[in-house]
Amino acid sequence: MSLEEAALDLGATPIQAFILVLLPQLMPAIISGCLLAFVLSLDDFLIASFTAGSGTNTLPIEIFSRIRTGVKPDINALSVMLISMTAIVALIGELIRTPNNPLLFCNP
Repeated sequence: MSLEEAALDLGATPIQAFILVLLPQLMPAIISGCLLAFVLSLDDFLIASFTAGSGTNTLPIEIFSRIRTGVKPDINALSVMLISMTAIVALIGELIRTPNNPLLFCNP
């Protein structure tokens, strides 16, 4: 709160203070919350299978039904895409969290 007030005292607008001061501090928590929600949504196969209607297939149910009939290359490709997407988001979160990062536009 004091950093946001300091930014406002130094002439930043409330939107600039939010984007340049508050949002970079919250970004690791936001990214980790998104990753946790994504991983838990894939993990909840039982809940998805019990709550899914007869005409819908969620991603965990589709993967499970295809694995029972035999692993095909499209399931392997989907797994690689999910793992690499999660790793990229984790890497971006780590780069944002690291102080004095040359990739960031506004270093503290």
